[in-house]
Amino acid sequence: MIKKSMDETKKGFMQNIGDLSFRKIDESNFQFSIKVTEKFLNTGDIAHGGFISTIADTGMGNAAHIMAGNKRCVTINLDLKFISAGRLNETLTGEVKILKKTKSLVFISCEISSSNNIIAIASGTWKIL
Repeated sequence: MIKKSMDETKKGFMQNIGDLSFRKIDESNFQFSIKVTEKFLNTGDIAHGGFISTIADTGMGNAAHIMAGNKRCVTINLDLKFISAGRLNETLTGEVKILKKTKSLVFISCEISSSNNIIAIASGTWKIL
């Protein structure tokens, strides 16, 4: 069963991020979203790169976890390209696609966008533990 909000957002480092919602679209596609609040801005008043990296890693990691039959997965590679800026009060949506799953690895891509722009694209590999 997929929960609307990931339990991981309530623990450790992730409790600083908070309300990241997540849902399964089909067998290889997932979606997450979060609103950009003031605490996620950098000194230029745009969404901080670390915030964007964190939501990409968390959303893709949760998809890996589900694809691995709810086994714990860890990020072994994350490539992120920043395309445009996320702004205060925008909702950012991540479209996650499982590219391939093997016995021990999950390969994933993700596009994070606002209503008007692609904010970042990411790809990564997760190790199934």
